[in-house]
Amino acid sequence: RRVVRQSKFRHVFGQPVKADQMYEDIRVSKVTWDSSFCAVNPKFVAIIVESGGGGAFIVLPLAKTGRVDKNHPLVTGHTAPVLDIDWCPHNDNVIASASEDTTVMVWQIPDYVPVRNVTEPVVTLEGHSKRVGIISWHPTARNVLLSAGCDNLVILWNVGTGEMLLVLEDMHTDLIYNVGWNRNGSLLVTTCKDKKVRVIDPRQQQVVA
Repeated sequence: RRVVRQSKFRHVFGQPVKADQMYEDIRVSKVTWDSSFCAVNPKFVAIIVESGGGGAFIVLPLAKTGRVDKNHPLVTGHTAPVLDIDWCPHNDNVIASASEDTTVMVWQIPDYVPVRNVTEPVVTLEGHSKRVGIISWHPTARNVLLSAGCDNLVILWNVGTGEMLLVLEDMHTDLIYNVGWNRNGSLLVTTCKDKKVRVIDPRQQQVVA
């Protein structure tokens, strides 16, 4: 009986980067939710953090590695924990956040490090009746954002005006786990607790497969 693992990676070992190349002292959120809790773009990295009385995330310039100051300004505005964040693919200074407080907020992040917390979102999107766990920007259309919540709804928003473009209801019988767009944004795919994967054409508002 072989004891040695049959793997070509068994002699591969990772080398941690030096302390000045990593981000240290970030109190990552302890919310039990199936999300990556972070998002990155060519300018910034954003990480959902613990915060007393509400939800917050921290935004750090990619170049600003090392120990993060305890008083580093946060993006705060939600009244309950933040569950998901996503950078806009068309503007590196715009990020959206989804929260347990049933809202989605869109933020403008300045290029300089602000002196105090960012508390005023550009727009607040209200339409879900339960917590919102998933957000995803449309890959090609500007200002179009998708959100999915525990109310089993998928909503498409026009972020510029703050209004709903589409509400996809009665398609999911249970909690939506994840959502993804195809490359040009003509179709989206969802995974659901009812053990089904659905390919949806949002323009026709129907499940294609």
